[in-house]
Amino acid sequence: MNAVRLGQSDLHVTPICLGTMTFGEQVNEAAAHAILSRALERGVNFIDTAEMYAVPARAETCGATETIIGNWFAKNPGTREKVVLATKVAGPSRGMPWIRAGSGMTAADIVASCDASLRRLQTDVIDLYQIHWPERHVPAFGIVYFDPAKDKPETSLHEQLEALGGLVKAGKVRHIGLSNETPYGVHEFVRLAEQHGLPRVASIQNPYCLISRAYENGLDESCHRLGVSLLAYSPLGFGLLTGKYDATGIDAPEAPQGRMAKFESMKKQRWARPEALVAARRYNALAREHGLTPSQMALAFCYTKWQVASTIIGVTSLAQLDEDLDAWGTTLSPELLKAIDAIRWEIRDPAL
Repeated sequence: MNAVRLGQSDLHVTPICLGTMTFGEQVNEAAAHAILSRALERGVNFIDTAEMYAVPARAETCGATETIIGNWFAKNPGTREKVVLATKVAGPSRGMPWIRAGSGMTAADIVASCDASLRRLQTDVIDLYQIHWPERHVPAFGIVYFDPAKDKPETSLHEQLEALGGLVKAGKVRHIGLSNETPYGVHEFVRLAEQHGLPRVASIQNPYCLISRAYENGLDESCHRLGVSLLAYSPLGFGLLTGKYDATGIDAPEAPQGRMAKFESMKKQRWARPEALVAARRYNALAREHGLTPSQMALAFCYTKWQVASTIIGVTSLAQLDEDLDAWGTTLSPELLKAIDAIRWEIRDPAL
């Protein structure tokens, strides 16, 4: 895997990134450390986490993932210098008051969250610090439409960007990024940065997979023209695109105990929509028809797309990690890509 440059920054990362949201909930510390070490051994230099992890989000596990990663750095001297470390500051609470006391995300919130992440991660600097989700009301996390009546921002994007700029100036953060953003948000952050001499966003971390391709509906052009790189998350659609739920669905007693089946809170998300499983089954069957496993096809779809700088994989075992990494190099024929687009034309994006 050749390293790719993130946006206009000086960060060069592998096109596969290790996502860590399972660490501290489904994956205990010892297993998480083994996964981190194996990923590094296999050439992955990019790790992504967030202050709110583990997932599903609970007050008891908030910050646990960063703590586990920080302990791995401490136990393995020299590893911190070998990886590009990304984490995220949470947006307004969204029903999680243990993350953010108020309904907004002030400059003080951003600075306090960064300082806490640095302590948990046991590092002096975060390579890529991302806003996890916007403060303003946006179509994200299963919300399909923008509703201006629900838009009650308390912190301007300029103030947020100034706070991030202060962290960069202080040497606590190298570069900044966005997540779960819209074309407007990307353009506005870039405009403000250029107008006021503030840090430019290097990347955007948004969902992108066979059952959720909204990124291609205009946001890809914005990012391409503005020089902002996509970090694609949920390439396997929270497990739906592995084929594990094809026979049982997610509610059956005999369903495999992945996140979707194990946690009731997950069954309320966009990935659990009945239409999402219907679409996933179609894609999974298509993969098998072409001699691929569902996971191979779903990952290769992201790995080979021009829109994607790095694909974030989330795993719960070394076997899953190896399977995801082994899919690198898989190519999809023009015939198969045409068949994929035909399914999308029929079903569109059920996990939007």
